[in-house]
Amino acid sequence: MREDGKIDYVEMPAGDLPATKAFYASAFGWNFTDYGPTYAAMNEGLDGGFNADPADAVKTPLVVLYAHDLEAMAAKVTAAGGTIVRPIFSFPGGRRFHFTDPSGNELAVWGEG
Repeated sequence: MREDGKIDYVEMPAGDLPATKAFYASAFGWNFTDYGPTYAAMNEGLDGGFNADPADAVKTPLVVLYAHDLEAMAAKVTAAGGTIVRPIFSFPGGRRFHFTDPSGNELAVWGEG
């Protein structure tokens, strides 16, 4: 069961998505579900995926947390001293926002619907 504030998903950059998938499949036996030409998800312990969309500037792993109420969580993040760097937006499977913590680390929070 998903819980508020728990690490739920990790997204990592992939400059060459086919090569990245081939590496992890070969080295570790990972399987992928493709969501278009620039995204492949994996479910290998902790769910996650690789993002090869050149429009996304994030080039470091992105930790994604879960929230049942995305708006309430965004308010909590802001109240705690975080900075929303990408307001709530829709994507296939739900909605999410990105924020930076006081140290400058970027994370995201997603919710269904």
